[in-house]
Amino acid sequence: MYVCLLLTALSLTLVIWLCRPGGNHLPWKQPNRVTSKPQTSGRKHATHNQIPGNKVVPGRSASLVKVNGTKTLLTSAFLEHRFTKKEVRVIAIVLRSEKVDYRCHLRCENQLNISSGFRFIHHDHFGFPYGAAHIMCPVPPSCESPAHIAITSAASEPKGTSFLWSELLMNTMSQDFVKTDDQTTLFVSAGFVEEVPWSLSEFLSVSDYWSPEHNPGVLHYFGQIPALNDCLYRHMYQAKYVAMHDIDELILPQSVDRYHLLTFLQKVTRAHSNTVDKCYQFENNVFPNNIVLPPSMPETKPPAQGCWKSVTGVNILEHLYQEPVNLRNVGKSFKIIVNPQAVFTTSVHGVLKSTNGCVWVNRTIARMYHTRFEATWFGLNML
Repeated sequence: MYVCLLLTALSLTLVIWLCRPGGNHLPWKQPNRVTSKPQTSGRKHATHNQIPGNKVVPGRSASLVKVNGTKTLLTSAFLEHRFTKKEVRVIAIVLRSEKVDYRCHLRCENQLNISSGFRFIHHDHFGFPYGAAHIMCPVPPSCESPAHIAITSAASEPKGTSFLWSELLMNTMSQDFVKTDDQTTLFVSAGFVEEVPWSLSEFLSVSDYWSPEHNPGVLHYFGQIPALNDCLYRHMYQAKYVAMHDIDELILPQSVDRYHLLTFLQKVTRAHSNTVDKCYQFENNVFPNNIVLPPSMPETKPPAQGCWKSVTGVNILEHLYQEPVNLRNVGKSFKIIVNPQAVFTTSVHGVLKSTNGCVWVNRTIARMYHTRFEATWFGLNML
């Protein structure tokens, strides 16, 4: 299972969980065969087709591709083989009010197969005009190992097919709101952190908040939901479990050894439901990052110790005073650990579609630590 540590390690580890999308058409990475594992695209850069009003920075390639004649952006494609019929699942960002008839161009065994694509939009969009969507493309029975895929609009069909295998090839990308620093670069080069590029702000005016009332923009929180879904599928066969939480959050065991937490949870769920392929929900506990010592004492920061002096970010071990749990939000602000093979679509708080649903983990067993700004509904004397 991929996990994340301090913001010193918090900056590093959770980057792997908020993984992010890659682009629109896919030359599958095929270590062996694509039939057994969904593969993400390895694509050439495309420096055109951005949504009007947002231009790509000169000299820097965009990582997402727009479907011509539409407001649809494609982020990554994966082979979906958990259903009776094989399909290619394309993770996308769409204008929810726009009606589009998609065409799937699938290259297989040097043959071009064209079919209609079916789109479904995630119902978690928080009221923004754009939302995450999946476009499903059928794979013909004769196609054993698909090589590339591209999506077009039926209203704007291309005259040739060369575009499928050149312009639309893109590379993977990384999230806007994860800043790259020397420490991150060090851990990436060491293979401890995977950084997936994400250049969505070059195409859309994204919001940096969860609701349009608090911050304008056309898409929720930097495109968090399509990023989470890309992460889910990207690690479908790389990890037994994936922790779907933010960079300032950490799920920690309380009464179980950290190495045995998931084994323990598997045993508990198997005893009650005969299955271990559930998602696990963890209660959110907030630790204000502006409080270091008790309110009655001088808030002086202890001197940095040894090797920590050169590490940037927030030291979460300095913020140990917890806000009272807001019972009104317990069922809203939790985060999850999932077996990706048992999930089809996910959101910020919980899954949208899975094989066996989710189960709450008692806070005495494990809970989530969220180091962030303080809430306003309580006083310091309540810490």
